[in-house]
Amino acid sequence: MAKVTMPQLGESVAEGTIGKWLKQPGDHVDKYEPLLEVITDKVNAEVPSPFEGVLKEILAEEGATVPNNAEIAVIETADDGASNGSGPAEAAAPASGAAASEAQPAKAGSVAAGSPGMDAGAAGDTPKPAADDSVPPPAMGPAGSDESPNGSGPTQAPAADRPATRADRPAAAATEAPPSATGDPEARMTPAVRRLLREHGLNPEQITGTGGGGRITRDDVLAVVEAMRTGQPVPAPAGRPAAATAVSAPPQAPTVAPSSLAPARPAMPSGGTVAFPEGTDEVLVPMTQMRKGIAAQMTRALQAPHAYVQMEIDATRLMAVRDGAKKAYQAKEGISLSYVPFVVKATAEALKRNPTFNAHWTENGLLAKRHVNIGVAVAVDDGLLVPVIRDADTLSIHGLNLAITDVANRARANQLRLDDFGGGTFTVDNTGYLGTNMVMPILNVPEVGIVTMEAITKRPVVQTTPDGDVIAIRPVMNMVLGVDHRANDGAGGAALLRDIKAWLEAVGPDTPIY
Repeated sequence: MAKVTMPQLGESVAEGTIGKWLKQPGDHVDKYEPLLEVITDKVNAEVPSPFEGVLKEILAEEGATVPNNAEIAVIETADDGASNGSGPAEAAAPASGAAASEAQPAKAGSVAAGSPGMDAGAAGDTPKPAADDSVPPPAMGPAGSDESPNGSGPTQAPAADRPATRADRPAAAATEAPPSATGDPEARMTPAVRRLLREHGLNPEQITGTGGGGRITRDDVLAVVEAMRTGQPVPAPAGRPAAATAVSAPPQAPTVAPSSLAPARPAMPSGGTVAFPEGTDEVLVPMTQMRKGIAAQMTRALQAPHAYVQMEIDATRLMAVRDGAKKAYQAKEGISLSYVPFVVKATAEALKRNPTFNAHWTENGLLAKRHVNIGVAVAVDDGLLVPVIRDADTLSIHGLNLAITDVANRARANQLRLDDFGGGTFTVDNTGYLGTNMVMPILNVPEVGIVTMEAITKRPVVQTTPDGDVIAIRPVMNMVLGVDHRANDGAGGAALLRDIKAWLEAVGPDTPIY
C-alpha cells in the first residue's frame, strides 16, 4: 500500500487543512490527478495524487488540520495487487474500467507558496493575457499563474499523454447537443477545472457552477459531459427547475473557503465588523487559517532587527506621465494605469544596483538572488496576501501593470494559485491607496527589505529658482524603506531608496510604457 502524505505547500507553511476530498474510498485515481483540496493560510490548493491506483482509505477527514508529511490517505497500486497474488484478469479490470471512464484532468505540477507581508492593496480590472515572453516557463499568466483569461492556456500534451477530448471520440459523439450558454462566463474555477473544460470543448458559460459563489467544480463539468454523452438533458443545479432531467449532478460537498477552519468554527468577520449577541459584553473572534499564518509570520518577522529610512518623492513628473497616458491606455488595454507599476519598476532597477537588498537572510549569511522577484502586498477581506511578480526587472511598465492588476483581482476573488507565491526577493507595499502618509512596514522574512509607497498629497515645498527660493505647491509622496539590520545598514538602505527616488523623479515623456 502506498501512503499519501501532506505535502509542504510553501517555504513557511508547516501544516494544511483538508478542505475537500475529490476522490472517495474505492475510486480509481490516476497519477497526478487532483486527489484533494488543501487550505493553507493563503489559498485553496488542489493536491495531485503521487500514485496511480485505488483509494483504499482516507486517514484525515475534511476540516482536519494536518502537519506536513503526516499520512492522510492510502492508495493500493498495481504493484500491491501483483504482490497479493492477483491474476491477470483481476489486474486488467481496473485498467479497463479506467479506459472506459470519461477523461480525467491534465497532470498538475507541484507549486510553492510564500508568506504574507504588510497590509496594502493594488486595485485594477481584470487584464488581458500578458504577451511578455520574458517571464520564464511554466508561467502562463502575467504573474506566474497557469490560469489564463478567456479560456486560453498552455499547449496540450501529446495525444498519448492526455485524456481523450470530444474531437478524439468516435463519430457517434458528434451528435451530442452542446448545452446552452446560460452560465456565468466569468465564473471562478481552478486551473484543473479550466483544463477539463478545454479538453471537452466546453466554455464556462455552458456550465452552471454549484460551488461557493457560483464556482465551477470538476463534478459540474463531468455531469454535463455525462449528460451529453448519454444524450440526456443537461442537469440543472439544485433550486432551479428542469424538465425531464434524467441525469442529475452528483451532490456537492460544501466549498471550503481559505478563511475557513473546521466546519464548526465560524469565519473571521470581514471589514472589521463584530456582531455582539443580545446581553453579551464580549465576543471571541476565532482565527482563520489565513489569520493564523499572518500571526506566525509577523512573530517570526519581528525577531529580525528593523531599521527604517524615509524620503520624500517629488511626484510632479510621475503624475504628468501617468495622467498623460492613462486615458489612451485605458481605451487600448481596458484597464487603468496605476502608480504601482512605476514604483515596482523603479524598485527593480534600484535593486540591480543594490544587490544586497535582493536577498534572503540565513543563519549562514546573506543569500543573494539573481532574479528580481517582487512581492506586491494585497489586502483582502479577511487578511493579507503577497503574490510575487517574477523577474520584475525584465517587464515593461505595461507588463508590470498587467501582472499586478491580475494578481490583485484574483487575490480578492480567491482565485490565486500556490505558484503565485514563493521565491519573492523584495516587497512593495502600496499603503497609500488608503490615504496613509507614514507607515512602518514589517519585513516579509526571509526577505531583507520592504518599501512602502504612501499617498501622493499636495504640499508646500521650497523651490530654488534663478531669482531665489520660492514656496511652491508640489505633489509629494513619502516612501519608507524597512531594512533587516543584520543584512544591511542604514547607509545601504538610504542608497537604495535614493536610487528609487531618482528613477521616479526622472520619468518623463520619453519613459516607455510598453
